[in-house]
Amino acid sequence: VQLQASGGGLVQAGDFLRVSCVVSGRTVSTLTMGWFRQAPGKEREFVSCFRRYGGGTYYTDSAKGRFTISRDNAKNTVYLQMNNLKPEDTAVYYCAADVNGILSTVAVQRAYEYWGQGTEVTVSS
Repeated sequence: VQLQASGGGLVQAGDFLRVSCVVSGRTVSTLTMGWFRQAPGKEREFVSCFRRYGGGTYYTDSAKGRFTISRDNAKNTVYLQMNNLKPEDTAVYYCAADVNGILSTVAVQRAYEYWGQGTEVTVSS
Protein backbone atom coordinates (compact mmCIF):
# COMPACT_ATOMS: atom_id res chain seq x y z
CA VAL A 1 0.00 0.00 0.00
CA GLN A 2 1.32 3.43 -0.91
CA LEU A 3 -0.10 6.74 0.19
CA GLN A 4 0.54 10.08 -1.47
CA ALA A 5 -0.60 13.14 0.45
CA SER A 6 -0.92 16.56 -1.11
CA GLY A 7 -2.80 19.83 -0.90
CA GLY A 8 -1.05 21.60 1.94
CA GLY A 9 -0.13 25.24 1.77
CA LEU A 10 -0.03 28.62 3.44
CA VAL A 11 -3.38 30.16 4.31
CA GLN A 12 -4.74 32.81 6.63
CA ALA A 13 -6.79 32.21 9.73
CA GLY A 14 -10.40 31.62 8.80
CA ASP A 15 -9.54 30.21 5.38
CA PHE A 16 -10.17 26.69 4.18
CA LEU A 17 -7.99 24.01 2.67
CA ARG A 18 -8.47 20.47 1.44
CA VAL A 19 -5.72 17.91 1.70
CA SER A 20 -5.83 14.71 -0.28
CA CYS A 21 -4.40 11.24 0.06
CA VAL A 22 -4.24 9.01 -3.00
CA VAL A 23 -4.08 5.32 -2.15
CA SER A 24 -2.47 2.72 -4.37
CA GLY A 25 -2.14 -1.00 -3.87
CA ARG A 26 -5.48 -1.51 -2.12
CA THR A 27 -9.03 -0.37 -2.61
CA VAL A 28 -9.60 2.51 -0.24
CA SER A 29 -13.01 1.27 0.87
CA THR A 30 -11.36 -1.81 2.37
CA LEU A 31 -9.11 0.32 4.56
CA THR A 32 -9.61 2.41 7.63
CA MET A 33 -8.00 5.70 6.67
CA GLY A 34 -6.76 8.21 9.17
CA TRP A 35 -5.38 11.70 9.22
CA PHE A 36 -2.82 12.70 11.81
CA ARG A 37 -0.86 15.89 12.23
CA GLN A 38 2.37 16.94 13.83
CA ALA A 39 2.95 20.52 14.85
CA PRO A 40 6.48 21.86 15.32
CA GLY A 41 7.91 20.60 18.57
CA LYS A 42 4.90 18.42 19.33
CA GLU A 43 3.99 14.78 19.02
CA ARG A 44 1.95 13.48 16.16
CA GLU A 45 -1.74 13.47 17.01
CA PHE A 46 -4.91 11.97 15.63
CA VAL A 47 -7.22 14.24 13.67
CA SER A 48 -9.83 12.12 11.93
CA CYS A 49 -10.53 8.77 10.37
CA PHE A 50 -12.93 7.02 8.05
CA ARG A 51 -13.58 3.41 9.01
CA ARG A 52 -13.51 0.75 6.34
CA TYR A 53 -16.69 -0.35 4.57
CA GLY A 54 -18.58 2.76 5.59
CA GLY A 55 -18.12 2.15 9.27
CA GLY A 56 -18.30 5.81 10.18
CA THR A 57 -16.10 8.81 10.72
CA TYR A 58 -14.37 10.09 13.81
CA TYR A 59 -12.82 13.39 14.76
CA THR A 60 -10.71 14.76 17.51
CA ASP A 61 -12.45 17.46 19.53
CA SER A 62 -10.49 20.29 17.91
CA ALA A 63 -11.57 19.13 14.45
CA LYS A 64 -15.25 18.58 15.13
CA GLY A 65 -17.42 21.08 13.32
CA ARG A 66 -14.55 22.42 11.21
CA PHE A 67 -13.01 19.41 9.47
CA THR A 68 -14.69 16.81 7.30
CA ILE A 69 -13.15 13.57 6.15
CA SER A 70 -14.47 12.02 2.98
CA ARG A 71 -13.64 9.25 0.58
CA ASP A 72 -13.91 8.97 -3.20
CA ASN A 73 -13.90 5.29 -4.05
CA ALA A 74 -13.65 5.95 -7.77
CA LYS A 75 -10.45 7.93 -7.28
CA ASN A 76 -9.21 5.76 -4.42
CA THR A 77 -8.63 8.95 -2.49
CA VAL A 78 -9.38 10.25 0.97
CA TYR A 79 -9.81 13.95 1.66
CA LEU A 80 -9.72 16.15 4.71
CA GLN A 81 -11.64 19.35 4.20
CA MET A 82 -10.53 21.91 6.76
CA ASN A 83 -12.62 25.03 7.28
CA ASN A 84 -12.17 28.00 9.54
CA LEU A 85 -8.52 27.21 9.96
CA LYS A 86 -6.69 28.50 13.01
CA PRO A 87 -2.99 29.13 13.60
CA GLU A 88 -2.97 26.15 15.96
CA ASP A 89 -3.87 23.93 13.00
CA THR A 90 -0.40 24.57 11.61
CA ALA A 91 1.27 21.18 11.22
CA VAL A 92 2.41 18.53 8.83
CA TYR A 93 -0.62 16.42 8.00
CA TYR A 94 -0.15 12.71 7.42
CA CYS A 95 -2.56 10.18 6.01
CA ALA A 96 -2.38 6.62 7.21
CA ALA A 97 -3.93 3.30 6.33
CA ASP A 98 -5.05 0.53 8.63
CA VAL A 99 -4.97 -2.63 6.54
CA ASN A 100 -5.21 -5.39 9.12
CA GLY A 101 -7.78 -3.92 11.49
CA ILE A 102 -6.16 -5.55 14.49
CA LEU A 103 -6.86 -2.76 16.94
CA SER A 104 -10.39 -1.65 17.75
CA THR A 105 -9.26 1.89 18.37
CA VAL A 106 -8.54 4.11 15.38
CA ALA A 107 -7.15 7.16 17.13
CA VAL A 108 -3.66 5.84 17.77
CA GLN A 109 -0.70 5.69 15.42
CA ARG A 110 0.00 2.02 16.08
CA ALA A 111 -3.33 1.09 14.50
CA TYR A 112 -1.98 2.11 11.09
CA GLU A 113 0.55 0.12 9.10
CA TYR A 114 1.13 2.50 6.21
CA TRP A 115 1.84 6.21 6.16
CA GLY A 116 2.06 8.92 3.56
CA GLN A 117 4.89 11.40 3.42
CA GLY A 118 2.94 14.31 4.90
CA THR A 119 1.81 17.63 3.55
CA GLU A 120 2.52 20.88 5.34
CA VAL A 121 -0.26 23.24 6.37
CA THR A 122 0.61 26.69 7.69
CA VAL A 123 -2.06 29.01 9.02
CA SER A 124 -1.06 32.60 9.59
CA SER A 125 -2.88 34.86 12.02
